[in-house]
Amino acid sequence: MAAFAITLHLLAAVVWVGGMFFAYMAARPVLAELDTLLRAKLWTGIFHRFFPWVWGAIAVLLASGIFMVFNSFEGFAQAPAFVNAMMGLGIVIMALFAHINFAPYKRLKQAVKANDQGIAAKSMRQIRIMMAVNLCLGLIVIIVAMMGMYLSSD
Repeated sequence: MAAFAITLHLLAAVVWVGGMFFAYMAARPVLAELDTLLRAKLWTGIFHRFFPWVWGAIAVLLASGIFMVFNSFEGFAQAPAFVNAMMGLGIVIMALFAHINFAPYKRLKQAVKANDQGIAAKSMRQIRIMMAVNLCLGLIVIIVAMMGMYLSSD
């Protein structure tokens, strides 16, 4: 069961962090060349398809992570520091994603419907900044996970 949990955990992280990497490093520079409202429509379509995957990844990461902590360490108190760091950073990333989803993304969808270029531009800028932070935090969590397994003395 532990092998299944770690596999699901890793796949969920790959989907989420990989999706953010693609969006930020590949799609964003290409779409930046487009008209604001067209760019907003494309981002809305991309997020409409990507965000359900992120919500699924969040559910899998939480369930598999908590299972592994209790299965391997009998709780967070006995878990190595890197595991608790991963959980703490993961919760920050999840909270920031929830904010993106329920605030600037919601405003972006409304701006697209209303053809409001100003609100669309502001919403995309907010999403870009928060997604950059989340991508960096996601990469840090991956580094903590991989290095923690080898450097942990717990």
